[in-house]
Amino acid sequence: NDARIALLDILEDRYGLGSTMITSQLPVDTWYNFIEEPTLADAIMDRLSASAHRIALTGKSLRTKKNH
Repeated sequence: NDARIALLDILEDRYGLGSTMITSQLPVDTWYNFIEEPTLADAIMDRLSASAHRIALTGKSLRTKKNH
């Protein structure tokens, strides 16, 4: 729970001041359940989605090319 609160604190401190880049291997539609705590999830997702520019990468993993 401390990590979730720390993330919310960072997002609140940065809100309106500049860009914040978030990367994840989890699909965005699973973040709410991953955060688990509904109140924190609502607050975090609200701050992330308020003025977000999403870039969803698709395609094959480049890691498989390194193995050949």
